[in-house]
Amino acid sequence: MKGNIAHGIGYLSRGAGMLKHPSLRLFVLIPLLVNIVIFGSLIWYGLSYLSAVMEGWLGKIPEWLNFIKWIIWPLVGLTVSLATGYVFTAVALVIASPFNALLAEKAEELITGKPVNSLEGLGAALAAVPRGILRELSKLLYYLPMAAFVLVMSFIPVLNVVAPVLWFLLGAWMMSLQFIDYPMDNHQLSFADVKEAARARRLSSMGFGGVVALCTGIPVVNFFVVPAAVVGATLLWCEELKP
Repeated sequence: MKGNIAHGIGYLSRGAGMLKHPSLRLFVLIPLLVNIVIFGSLIWYGLSYLSAVMEGWLGKIPEWLNFIKWIIWPLVGLTVSLATGYVFTAVALVIASPFNALLAEKAEELITGKPVNSLEGLGAALAAVPRGILRELSKLLYYLPMAAFVLVMSFIPVLNVVAPVLWFLLGAWMMSLQFIDYPMDNHQLSFADVKEAARARRLSSMGFGGVVALCTGIPVVNFFVVPAAVVGATLLWCEELKP
């Protein structure tokens, strides 16, 4: 497999470092506000629901098996965090996708010093909302069959021990596709082209997607990871994936 996992991981921190650049600040603001509202609401509701369900279920365990709770809670928490991280991010990205595309465009122009023939200004971004939503839905449809398979595995005794690993690998792959799509879409490349490019540099793509997947499962951090990942994916596109 081609690529470099360490380089892939580094793209996220490099992307975060670029967010302070004056030419990107405006395009970071809208996705950031969307993330705070959506992630904040979903995390609050999700944790409340999960806590109620787990307390009811664990309450049925006999006292002499109480030690199991210390094993089950971390496993369930990790699985839910990895499984829902992509879903929560996908919901936020469906809404903010045109603005993320605009952020990727401006980041690429900053990285390469060359203009990108794509969206120009917030007006064009708003006009592109329907197309952006359709593109996000196509990614979601690609994700759902694989997520359904891993979900089934999560309920099969013995096999469910590897469920957190499977959720992580799936999340890493999808996060890489999700964010690499922004700079590639700006060049009128299809989602099939995105998958082919990510496979061509699989180690770099999985390293980048893996660290993004982990960050989306961390409360508060996930508010800020999306704009950093958009710019990080643009760096990955410019340095490794661009023909």
